[in-house]
Amino acid sequence: MSNPPESSKQEHPSTYFVQDRTNLEELERVTVQDQMITASMGGILPEQADPSAYRRVLDVACGSGGWVIEAAQTYPTMTLIGIDVSKRMVDYAREQAEKAQVADRVEFHVMDALRMLEFPNNYFDLVNMRCSGSFMRTWDWPKMLSEMLRIARPQAVIRVTEPEIEHQNNSPALTQFFAMFQCAMFQSGHLFENNTTGIIDHLARLLTQHGCQQVQTRSYALEYRTGTPAGQAYYNDCKYVLRNLKAFIQKWGCISGDYEAICKQALEEMQQDTFHSTWNLRTAWGYKSR
Repeated sequence: MSNPPESSKQEHPSTYFVQDRTNLEELERVTVQDQMITASMGGILPEQADPSAYRRVLDVACGSGGWVIEAAQTYPTMTLIGIDVSKRMVDYAREQAEKAQVADRVEFHVMDALRMLEFPNNYFDLVNMRCSGSFMRTWDWPKMLSEMLRIARPQAVIRVTEPEIEHQNNSPALTQFFAMFQCAMFQSGHLFENNTTGIIDHLARLLTQHGCQQVQTRSYALEYRTGTPAGQAYYNDCKYVLRNLKAFIQKWGCISGDYEAICKQALEEMQQDTFHSTWNLRTAWGYKSR
């Protein structure tokens, strides 16, 4: 497939929790978070026995393209496609693929995954989606999983990775922020229940209920401490999160009157030598039947 002409397209409206996707800070945040999660999980497909067996791979809601590009660098036999509703993200991802010299095996397309995955039936060996809770509402899952299965080949893998809402940490201010964020995620329909685990406890059920076979899960506890490269990446990610999610939290009536003071305090507490945080993620994957 070749890249369609998209130069005249504007940003599509979306359900993503940061509406201004032309914001350079959000692009930087997504890039930092993407690299941070992949490294902390131990690689691109750490739970898969033989990732090199997947020849054609799709990444749904690819953001700035980090997962796709790293997959191409790690597995030279893969051909990969990333899709995202944001033209800004897709343009940046294409630039990075060129710089990484993998553009011959990587494509990026502007596409609203909540409408339709614009690919033929039985096309991919693996369909990946990560951190989709940022734009998926609870009622979006049936159609999304149906589309992912439709474009997957028989015996292909459907793979979904999601994080918990609250990070277990020793910063009182950061904990206050996560409480507000959790409230907004629930009020906006992104969560099934108003709890700190988010949607990770529903992943296996959703995949099984909507047609995946032999569903399995693996949980990850990502550890971040001050004074380490991972801890610095975590700080940078949170710095952007605190700013970029303010409008979303405010929109859904969950913001505290002293939000700015809470954010300032959180950043100060995260720079203390004793700061640590654990972020739990879960990957669920299953297979399309023959």
